[in-house]
Amino acid sequence: MPRSVNHVASRAKRKKILKLTRGYFGARKNVWTVAKNAWEKGLTYAYRDRRTKKRNFRALWIQRINAAARLEGMSYSQLMGLLHKGGIEINRKVLADLAVNHPEAFKAIVAKVK
Repeated sequence: MPRSVNHVASRAKRKKILKLTRGYFGARKNVWTVAKNAWEKGLTYAYRDRRTKKRNFRALWIQRINAAARLEGMSYSQLMGLLHKGGIEINRKVLADLAVNHPEAFKAIVAKVK
């Protein structure tokens, strides 16, 4: 009896991954083993960078808040300390957005904590 192999499923699996690697450079897009390795490595980068993105955005928000706070004559740490002491619970994302897009609202918050 001849050996039975499921060529349909194995071909479909390869086609699925080759479709996902469309747009990659060189052999990474069309050579099965290279494409599979590139795709798997891409998944590890995606997992890692979903966490890194959170750090990067927090750092960006802090820089924006610090720049706006210094225009008001105080440092970032002084501002955050006064906000905490004053019981104003506003997160860094919103505070940075106010600093960039609504400077008058940011000034009002700074005036309230001074």
